[in-house]
Amino acid sequence: MAEALSTAPAGETLEQAYVRVAEEIAAIVAGETSETARFATAACVLAQNFAPRFFWTGFYVVDPLKPAELVVGPYQGTLGCLRIPFGKGVCGAAAASGETQLVEDVHAFPGHIACDSRSNSEIVVPVFRADGSLAAVLDVDSESLGAFGPEDRDGLEAICQVLLTA
Repeated sequence: MAEALSTAPAGETLEQAYVRVAEEIAAIVAGETSETARFATAACVLAQNFAPRFFWTGFYVVDPLKPAELVVGPYQGTLGCLRIPFGKGVCGAAAASGETQLVEDVHAFPGHIACDSRSNSEIVVPVFRADGSLAAVLDVDSESLGAFGPEDRDGLEAICQVLLTA
């Protein structure tokens, strides 16, 4: 696996940056009951803290009327795909499996859905409600190949774990 690129401020490790960002997001959304507001806040804070490595940062939410389909939610970046069926592409794979997908080269991923051809690597993390149901997936794309590594997986999973429980 390629080594993940860091966009942490000078003197701060990527792990420390994720802890700081997670604390910032938790503080902002504390007491907020709207999932949309929580997702919008997280997308904004993540994009601002990890740009330019994070080319596209946002959420695809489970459509309550079509529970086997994701619909674009709050995001930062270029135009996103509007709908993604479970099992299709990286986001659909994360939704169907309930597991984080870390993809070094999206063009080599079977069934990849190209919402923006400039995206080359991707990490997608499921977001579960306190009751264990899938609410959404967090999708982060990079223009660089192999941009994401274990630090990103751990940091983003920690943020997603508290996003709807804080």
